[in-house]
Amino acid sequence: MLVLKITFWILAFIVFYSYLGYGMLLFVLVKLKKIISTNTNNKYDDSYEPEVTLFVAAYNEKDYVARKVQNIYELNYPKEKVKQIWVTDGSNDGTPELLAQYPNIKVYHQPERAGKIAAMNRGISFVDTPIVIFSDGNTLLGKDSVREIVRLFSNPKTGCVSGEKRIFSNTKDTAATAGEGIYWKYESKLKKWDAELYSAVGAAGELFAIRTNLYTKVEHDTLLDDFIISMRIAKQGYVIQYNPNAYAIESSSANVKEEMKRKIRISAGGIQSTLRLKELMNPFRYGLLAFQFVSHRVLRWTIAAFSLPILFLLNFIFAVWEGFFSLHLYSVLLYLQLLFYALALCGWYLENHKIKIKILFIPYYFFIMNLCVFLGLDRYIKGKQSVNWEKAKRAD
Repeated sequence: MLVLKITFWILAFIVFYSYLGYGMLLFVLVKLKKIISTNTNNKYDDSYEPEVTLFVAAYNEKDYVARKVQNIYELNYPKEKVKQIWVTDGSNDGTPELLAQYPNIKVYHQPERAGKIAAMNRGISFVDTPIVIFSDGNTLLGKDSVREIVRLFSNPKTGCVSGEKRIFSNTKDTAATAGEGIYWKYESKLKKWDAELYSAVGAAGELFAIRTNLYTKVEHDTLLDDFIISMRIAKQGYVIQYNPNAYAIESSSANVKEEMKRKIRISAGGIQSTLRLKELMNPFRYGLLAFQFVSHRVLRWTIAAFSLPILFLLNFIFAVWEGFFSLHLYSVLLYLQLLFYALALCGWYLENHKIKIKILFIPYYFFIMNLCVFLGLDRYIKGKQSVNWEKAKRAD
């Protein structure tokens, strides 16, 4: 029983650390760094203004083309220094034909659909600017996003810059909208602190930029292209910066079922990325980056999610052993777990009956997010996760 209790508390610590503890520790470390740091000089040059390429790998994005192109034209950056490349492999809804009507846009199309990473690997050879900015076709960029990104590249140590993903919400809040929005606000804060401590851990595929010469072609079956590309740049000794003032806005998933499509793929990709970047877990070689990688990503994608059912089972055993209805530590913890899962069940009920009680969507979203880790592992092991994105329907 003692061994089981030790196991319980180790797993409980891992879960707490993965979702909350690391954020708390990161906050303290960043504060300490600011106190002891002697370098107060601005390490970025606001006048830095090179040519950039906005790169969009698009599949059947006809409904978003006009809005996206207009959004790029309106960015606060010299228009003669912004090039656009769209790679539309496999699109059969008229996307490439529509794009061809716009001046100064280079469209590279092939009828075969081989996935986003294949399109990126193919399209990168057409980029002739020192910085390439990747963005999704269905997102809108903040007006100053390019300028905010480029400024950080004035520091030669910067190899990649991640923008912020923002979730557009309206009065029709669903579990997906509430959960995803809160999750991304917390994730954005962690990315900001990660970058302030040393380096952000990965980039948001909705908006990120790299030095073009640092791009290395990625395996064709890669599921999280943005993460692999950015972390391999960090592996070369550069840092991934994060700038929340550079942002991409997209609608949340229409409902939790649609959001699960994304989460299962991301979970499968997270496991794949952990295996392909396993050398980054070596603290003797990669120092702070290894600590950040394990704390922010690896634990969530592996041990933390799988600890939850084990914790519940062990907690139930301890509560029964010491008296289920007596108020001792393990029975109280079990009641709290039962309450949490009951709230998640309520969130599921409300989602399906279109009743809006936003606070109850949060435990439901957390439950679904961790369930997707199991489903993602199953897909990854069985090789059923396609490299092609299955689009999630977006909220209106």
